[in-house]
Amino acid sequence: MKNNKLYFFTIFAICCIGSYAQQDVTFTLYNYNMNIINPAYAGADEKFELTSNYRAQWAGLDEAPETWSFSLSGPMSRKEGVGDKVGLGLSVTNSSVFVLKETDVFVDFSYRLQLKETLDLFLGVKAGGSSVNIDLTGIGLDEDPLFSENVSVFNPNVGVGAYLKGERFYVNISAPALLKTKRYEKESGIVTQATDKMQFFMGAGYHFPLSKNLTFTPFFLTRVISEVPFSMDISGTFGVYDKVELGLSYRLKESISTVVLFKMLDRIKIGYAYDSSITAINNYRRGNHEVIVKVPLFSEKQSQQQQQPN
Repeated sequence: MKNNKLYFFTIFAICCIGSYAQQDVTFTLYNYNMNIINPAYAGADEKFELTSNYRAQWAGLDEAPETWSFSLSGPMSRKEGVGDKVGLGLSVTNSSVFVLKETDVFVDFSYRLQLKETLDLFLGVKAGGSSVNIDLTGIGLDEDPLFSENVSVFNPNVGVGAYLKGERFYVNISAPALLKTKRYEKESGIVTQATDKMQFFMGAGYHFPLSKNLTFTPFFLTRVISEVPFSMDISGTFGVYDKVELGLSYRLKESISTVVLFKMLDRIKIGYAYDSSITAINNYRRGNHEVIVKVPLFSEKQSQQQQQPN
């Protein structure tokens, strides 16, 4: 009986992991880690920056989903010319849940078109792939041919994006994974499979200066994926003295999140978000925790000194 329960749970988990990942492909703190979903963002901040993001879901449950990301991006050069129009980026995302581990590695390239003095359009492409590993031999069903060996798959993929940046606003449109990819498929009397479908993102934000030291920024992000319910994040943060950001985020029919971000040493940014589910699943698990750290590789003073002629 125990093996039967484990068998059906494993089948269910493998089939649903793909669907689950499709619905929760972004972090709550995505606004501070835009590279993951939009290659056009590379170079938009006008400085090279290192970002690390960690998300733990369903806190308190064993082998619950965990996701860690690392990204590095910035303009190829800060000096005026072709180099300051080109942005480069690298992103690595590692996700794990139950028997499945996935690592995504992508390289980003963007090009900036100056439409007006304070209005730039960034166009970007993303290329790389995902390595999917499913540890089937360690779950105690070795006698079943369906679980007799591990699964390891590599799926190449490409993505595109556009990022419009004004003095006080931005508009984000992207499709970070254009190709339909396969996670798992085996035949042993039955066929079990899980696939990833193309994802489309669209969002925008606006900075409202309320006073000299207080700014309100509302922003949203929509996610459209074939055969998956429509998803939308609606958020708002207050920036105080350019040192602290406090806000709330609402994920349509899913969760409410609190967000806080601190700027330390005038350079390093550390943020935290806590998601609380508003669905029935909240009766069976705790919320989600998320932490982000952003570190510019050079300070503004160092960058200005590098640009000065000898």
